[in-house]
Amino acid sequence: MIDGKVDVTPKEDGQIDPAQLLRAVYDSGVTVAEMDVIARGKIVKDAAGNFALLVSPNQSFAIASNDLLKAVEPLADSPAVVTIRGELYRKPAGKKKAAASAPLKLLILEVQKKE
Repeated sequence: MIDGKVDVTPKEDGQIDPAQLLRAVYDSGVTVAEMDVIARGKIVKDAAGNFALLVSPNQSFAIASNDLLKAVEPLADSPAVVTIRGELYRKPAGKKKAAASAPLKLLILEVQKKE
C-alpha cells in the first residue's frame, strides 16, 4: 500500500470480481474510499436499453450514464473494442458505509482507446 492506494493486477488469464474484492476488504476491517479500474472490452446494450462493458464472456460491468457514455454508445453491439478508465465505487459522503452487496456501476472517467 502506497499513499493509501493499492493496485490489484490479475494474472494473465485471471479475473477479478470487484464486488467480491470489496466484500473481502470490508471483512478484513479496512474501509475502501474508492475503486477505479482500467478495463478493455466491448460495449453491449441489453433489451432494456442499458449499456455495459463486456470484458469477458462471463463478466461485464453495467455503465452509469454520463457524457462519456454517449461517446461510446454508437459502438454498442459492434466488434469494436474500447479501453476505459472508470470508477466502480466511491464511498458515500459522511460515515455511513455503502452496502457491499450493492451492484457496482462503471462511471466512465476516460475513454483511453477505441479499436
